[in-house]
Amino acid sequence: MKRRYFGTDGIRGQANIFPMTPDLAMRVGIAVGTIFRRGAHRHRVVIGKDTRLSGYMLENALVAGFTAAGVDAFVLGPIPTPAVAMLTRSLRADIGVMISASHNPFEDNGIKLFGPDGYKLSDDIESQIEELLDQDLSMQLARSNEIGRAKRIDGVHDRYIEHAKRTLPRDVTLKGLRIAIDCANGAAYKVAPAALWELGADVVSIGTEPNGTNINLDCGSTSPAALSKKVHEVRADIGIALDGDADRVLIVDEKGTIIDGDQLMAVIADSWAAEGTLRGGGIVATVMSNLGLERYLQSRKLSLQRTKVGDRYVVEHMRENGFNIGGEQSGHIVLSDFGTTGDGLVAALQVLSSVKRLGKPVSEVCHKFTPVPQVLKNVRISAGKPLEDNVVRQAIADAEAALSKNGRLLIRPSGTEPLIRVMAEGDDRGQVERIVDELVSVIGSVRHAA
Repeated sequence: MKRRYFGTDGIRGQANIFPMTPDLAMRVGIAVGTIFRRGAHRHRVVIGKDTRLSGYMLENALVAGFTAAGVDAFVLGPIPTPAVAMLTRSLRADIGVMISASHNPFEDNGIKLFGPDGYKLSDDIESQIEELLDQDLSMQLARSNEIGRAKRIDGVHDRYIEHAKRTLPRDVTLKGLRIAIDCANGAAYKVAPAALWELGADVVSIGTEPNGTNINLDCGSTSPAALSKKVHEVRADIGIALDGDADRVLIVDEKGTIIDGDQLMAVIADSWAAEGTLRGGGIVATVMSNLGLERYLQSRKLSLQRTKVGDRYVVEHMRENGFNIGGEQSGHIVLSDFGTTGDGLVAALQVLSSVKRLGKPVSEVCHKFTPVPQVLKNVRISAGKPLEDNVVRQAIADAEAALSKNGRLLIRPSGTEPLIRVMAEGDDRGQVERIVDELVSVIGSVRHAA
């Protein structure tokens, strides 16, 4: 069944334009509150948000919906997505909600939902919510004496900071390290610098002055050039770039070079394998992770298990198969020993732990492999299914044969936009670029012919 509201990561869209309207947010509160209203106890939801202007609007609409469904709402204010997942379990809530569009610009916003176990909701539960959203919800409203209460919770920042700090071994401190951190003017603008400082680091912060419209604007993990410049300027040992809701991270080494999620997963996997704490015999990543990572892990007798794009699919595979490290090239890194979703700060702390233990520069610690040349281009489509065209299929088959064992081809429709994504990687950059250009041309011609 084609879903009307939910995408790969909750509900997302431009604020105040369907579906991201206060009306729908209130209906989500009622529908989700209805589904999770089980038993006679007082039900509760924790609601966090990032720093977008529209967060105020959606927060109040969600509170109205949940309380109308008889659920008590605990409002957290600006706080990272992984903190919401952690607090959902810690506060024994029935539901957790994060109001965020992650790395998107401020005009967008979204609603991410977590179950009582702190994990994102399954497709089945999201389908139940979808079904309710288009129905008359008046019959689901609580009786007058059962309407929920709402209150703002203090001290949640401290709880998350302590949680993050406890992920480091007791004998590891960050003393002697100068760390530049870019919080993307987003949800972690208070907690991330504070956690690093409390662990002993000399901290230089940027992206910590949110005004409602500057989240992810020329800063954070989607625009790490600002952090690279700051690392040079203050002669930092390392730079940490978070995104708007702090569930992803990129690192900048002391030379200003940007290090992506594939390298960071290799660093953590190496460290945990040496300590005997790595589970599953490797890591889980998506089809977008570089072939160089796969080859590196194989050289270490570790495996790379691939999933569809989306951290929820990574987490599902980890849970089903006993892995404790997973993530995406973009910097979503899930460490299930410490949390149920991507956590940029916690992942950065694991990298910092390796840096301290090895006593080497970040440029050495975090360069585990040389990435294979990878080229990605998009083809915009207006109608039809070009990937089902016989000419396109033959072109794809020819490209796969040309790459053979020296590379990899990935062609997929975007989950959020009317695009076909064409990605190829291989040892010969020239060959990879030719293959991508040819496929883009063929797919484009079929689109125009349609």
